[in-house]
Amino acid sequence: MFDIYSDYNTLNDHFPNHTLRPVIGITANFGDKGAELAEGYFRSIEMAGGIPVVIPITENHIELAALLDRIDGLVLSGGADINPLYLGEDPIPQLGSINPRRDRMEILLTRLAYDRQLPILGICRGIQVLTAVLGGKLYQDIQAQSESSFPIKHSQDLARGVASHFVDAVPGSIVQTLLGDRFAVNSFHHQAVSKCGPLLRPTAYSADGIIEAVESTEYKSVVGVQWHPECFILEDDRCMHPLFRWFVEECESYRRACDVHSQVLTLDSHVDTPMFFSEGVRFDHRDPKVKVDMHKLTEGRMDSVIMAAYLRQEERSEEGHRAATEKARSLLMQIKEMVDGVRGAQIAYTPKDAFRIKSRGQKAIFLGIENGYAIGHDLSLVEDFRRMGVAYMTLCHNGDNDICDSASRSNGEHSGLSAFGRDVVREMNRVGMMVDLSHAAESTFYDVLDVSQEPVICSHSSSRFLCDHPRNLTDDQLRAIAEVGGVAQATFYPGFLRTDGEATIKDAVRHILHMIDVAGVDHVGVGSDFDGDGGVPGLNDESEMINLTRRLMAEGFGPTVLKKIWGGNIVRVMSQVQYHGSVKFGLNNA
Repeated sequence: MFDIYSDYNTLNDHFPNHTLRPVIGITANFGDKGAELAEGYFRSIEMAGGIPVVIPITENHIELAALLDRIDGLVLSGGADINPLYLGEDPIPQLGSINPRRDRMEILLTRLAYDRQLPILGICRGIQVLTAVLGGKLYQDIQAQSESSFPIKHSQDLARGVASHFVDAVPGSIVQTLLGDRFAVNSFHHQAVSKCGPLLRPTAYSADGIIEAVESTEYKSVVGVQWHPECFILEDDRCMHPLFRWFVEECESYRRACDVHSQVLTLDSHVDTPMFFSEGVRFDHRDPKVKVDMHKLTEGRMDSVIMAAYLRQEERSEEGHRAATEKARSLLMQIKEMVDGVRGAQIAYTPKDAFRIKSRGQKAIFLGIENGYAIGHDLSLVEDFRRMGVAYMTLCHNGDNDICDSASRSNGEHSGLSAFGRDVVREMNRVGMMVDLSHAAESTFYDVLDVSQEPVICSHSSSRFLCDHPRNLTDDQLRAIAEVGGVAQATFYPGFLRTDGEATIKDAVRHILHMIDVAGVDHVGVGSDFDGDGGVPGLNDESEMINLTRRLMAEGFGPTVLKKIWGGNIVRVMSQVQYHGSVKFGLNNA
């Protein structure tokens, strides 16, 4: 009567594609026998196309961190009240039962998942955990603490798959897009969100003003709902299926982006982290003072960065030039010493080094100089710095120097490149150092293109067509870079993305798309300017770079194009310049 092998045979009839479905972790509740999970959670995820995995309560933090590297999304399930001590509050008499072990685990798990940019869906208690972790406040008991003059009953005795009250969604929010302006929900809680904090915003309210849904203010795949959407499926009601389908699709997007990053070399061509060395930053720690460290690089699935030794333009005297040279040398040595002291990172001198370092699961750090002020008017210093491993030198910063005119704070004294500057460009070509034209005046830009025998880069500049700032590149400049085989690296400094309103990740994507339209996909990349005031909501540090990949994938870019944007284009230029240069670095240098 029973064929115990029928399911086995069915699975083997065709080539398997089940591995393409995203794996979604669901936090377990805590029952009499330990971890438990109501059926609605995993049935809702399965029906939406995900593979549910139950996460038991554990105090093994290493296991938690490892788990997050193996799932594509996180559902925070419902359950007991949250211990108010974790929010710095004393309990009121109406507080229900709490489970400190679950609280500690879920608070840590949520923070780690948020740092990794995992899609998160918080349900009932889950919205409260999200809020607590991301800086908000809770009502320990709605009836005792809310100020509503017409409260409704939020803790119902109905069957869990039956709706009990209406909520009104905020226009343009995720829940409004998925479920409509006004819809009915169930209700089995007496705690709720009182204030969202800076990283979440309310997106739905009940009639008495209680927050019923929240979402990320940073354009991330993070949503919390106060009701229990998973219960409706148990009554064969698919009204909440759009919410679960959206969430699973976000998890699919995250997984595909991670797959791309595992296959290509991802390189951020300009970060200013050495500016913070004097503040005692710890590169092997998750340091809140900087936007680039080992944790953030790992969370954003980034393989390599070019760290710039930044020099402010000061007095152009012999004394000033000597001080600038020594500062550049000192910063470069500090970068090397920092990297040498960090397990999992190495200095890279060539693209081959970077690929080899990535293959070992480590991070590659290239060296750059921001401002040719570092060489004063001593041409021999170009080779000296190249022998230290400098991959590129930005010819100037804000203000003219002995090499050229700047795009900002310029007197136009050279009308572009000086005679000395022409020699500098030729010398950079000779030794195999890339010429970086970010910060250069337009006159300088075109003079360099006339002189240079090698392709040039702009390590951190965006589109002037979209944001009229002299630091950005005109469409003619973008076309000119493409004609010489160079590359323009879009940057995330807010003032270079838009002149009005708050710039966000959407603006960064807009600039990249425009630059590709003008210059072509072989001539555009990414140079964040993190730690040099670069960063916008949704794309504010290296951990959030995976979000940019997801946005670009949503625009239709596949792995081949993303490989070019994320490092292939600038690596091509670096390889060509170094191949023709006289200063060579072997693999043993890294």
